[in-house]
Amino acid sequence: MALCAEWGVSILFCCAYKPSENGIVERHHRTIKRMAARCAKDPLKMVYWYNVARRKNGNNQMQKSFTLNSSYVRTILKLDVQGILIMSNYELIANQPVVIDNGSGVIKAGFAGDQIPKCHFSSYIGRPKHVRVMAGALEGDIFIGPKAEDYRGLLNIKYPMEHGIVHDWNDMEKIWQYIYSKEQLSTFSEEHPVLLTEAPLNPRRNREKAAEIFFETFNVPALFVSMQAVLSLYATGRTTGVVLDCGDGVTHSVPIFEGFALPNSIMRTDLAGRDVTRYLQLLLKREGFSFKTTAEREIVKQIKEHVCYLALNPQKEEGLDGEKTHYVLPDGSTLDIGAAKFRAPELLFRPDLIGEEFEGLHEVLEFAIQKSDMDLRKTLYQNIVLSGGSTLFRGFGDRLLSEVKKVAPKDIKIRISAPQERLYSTWIGGSILASLDTFKKMWVSKKEYDDEGPRSITRKTF
Repeated sequence: MALCAEWGVSILFCCAYKPSENGIVERHHRTIKRMAARCAKDPLKMVYWYNVARRKNGNNQMQKSFTLNSSYVRTILKLDVQGILIMSNYELIANQPVVIDNGSGVIKAGFAGDQIPKCHFSSYIGRPKHVRVMAGALEGDIFIGPKAEDYRGLLNIKYPMEHGIVHDWNDMEKIWQYIYSKEQLSTFSEEHPVLLTEAPLNPRRNREKAAEIFFETFNVPALFVSMQAVLSLYATGRTTGVVLDCGDGVTHSVPIFEGFALPNSIMRTDLAGRDVTRYLQLLLKREGFSFKTTAEREIVKQIKEHVCYLALNPQKEEGLDGEKTHYVLPDGSTLDIGAAKFRAPELLFRPDLIGEEFEGLHEVLEFAIQKSDMDLRKTLYQNIVLSGGSTLFRGFGDRLLSEVKKVAPKDIKIRISAPQERLYSTWIGGSILASLDTFKKMWVSKKEYDDEGPRSITRKTF
């Protein structure tokens, strides 16, 4: 290990010299090559110690000094233009990959192999909507993560993603940049490959633009874009099942049989948690409680998460004079919520309540199963897996089972799995997948991207 450390320091020593001092570099040629040969038995440690030394030297200094070097050192040490150690046969995936579950409402990110994501925050950007009049006050023109949540009353809040599709790439890039900051992962983007998630049936351009940013702006060594539902199934340890993933922006149902996704059976609807939030905001307004600003809509979202539930029999629930639920607002006042607490999430099963012609969640699930081969349907009915934050409503599983029974073939056995960690299922599945040695061949390297362009991402995406 000491040898590896010495080797890494020697690399930095060589990389710090300008072309005019190539004689010094060449005098260290034999020493470095000998160290590299002795470290070849443990290439992961070799790469690790190189990157440790590189970080100590400073990322910006390293990149600057490296551009001044001769190609001689780069050839011997197998370094790419960013100064990252690369090896053949995908051995460049030495550092832990970063897994980013790029949700419309919440972003989860962390290192592959971890059990839970290291960072988890709302995927919006806040900008001050008032004039700053005091020097030394709160600084910054944009706020992301916990700071945006703390000061949201001062901010105009904007989500760069709507229904799983990025509409503002500049803001999305700022959020991704924040993931690597000291407040979150505290690492350099060039040192870690990235597994990025997306909803199924997203426009191809959305995926290609994301790849462009990660490769050309963040200089990641490798990238893979994966379907969220597939990762959710990985998290449960199954290879067969139909995943119903309902998040903040998109709901989709994806049948998978023995590890094979059935693309012609995938169903998607742009009806999800954010629509429930907006509907709850409307219902509360009818009851005399007005939430106007973008920051106040976040309060409505919190009310939804803490108070709302799905009724097994909504007609019966309407006939009951149920107790009102008391909710304390941030200013200390109390909100008494009546029927709105079960009417709002009812939207997920009855989109016609807001005049939409989407399918309800139970229909999305049923259609996905029915579009699959007849021989597979029985197995899929017995392996329904829930994923996503909007499946966390109290009573969701019972209501879904009740609705599916109404449309499924008679006497068919239906089994629904609702993992407790389903809020993080997609990220956990990505953490597992990116940790597998067999997954290394799936990465799209920077070189492949430079050679083939965006087509390389599409070719390796499932």
